[in-house]
Amino acid sequence: MRSRDVDPQFEAMLRGFGLTTAEVLYRMPDHPDFLQSFSWQFEDMAPTYPRLKRFLDHWEREIEAAIHSVRVMHAGLIRPREIRLVKDGGHLH
Repeated sequence: MRSRDVDPQFEAMLRGFGLTTAEVLYRMPDHPDFLQSFSWQFEDMAPTYPRLKRFLDHWEREIEAAIHSVRVMHAGLIRPREIRLVKDGGHLH
């Protein structure tokens, strides 16, 4: 990687991608009295959560379990105050 190439994953973080955890509470048709939990962790972009939406659409189409609720937690991996450019004699570090 050349020194001027930017890591695509770093660029994604700057655009707002971060660590997302989704907890899906659901009920199976054969045990409707039991509320079960499924947790999934992935990188996604808040506040639109396109990857989570694709996952939930897939669940609704392909899985027999009925979703009761979804709890979403998101942590941006880079925050604006954490990004600094440091110049030393005209050179960027």
